[in-house]
Amino acid sequence: MRALIAAGIGLVAALALVFAITARGAPPGETSKEPLHTTVPEHP
Repeated sequence: MRALIAAGIGLVAALALVFAITARGAPPGETSKEPLHTTVPEHP
């Protein structure tokens, strides 16, 4: 019986954490104006 109670408390805690993170929303995304360098420069 204690295992069921512990599992229930863990489930409630996990759901509370998920809902708290979801309620905060996504952070504002910003794109960089600098281009991405995808090639390695040649070595002399």
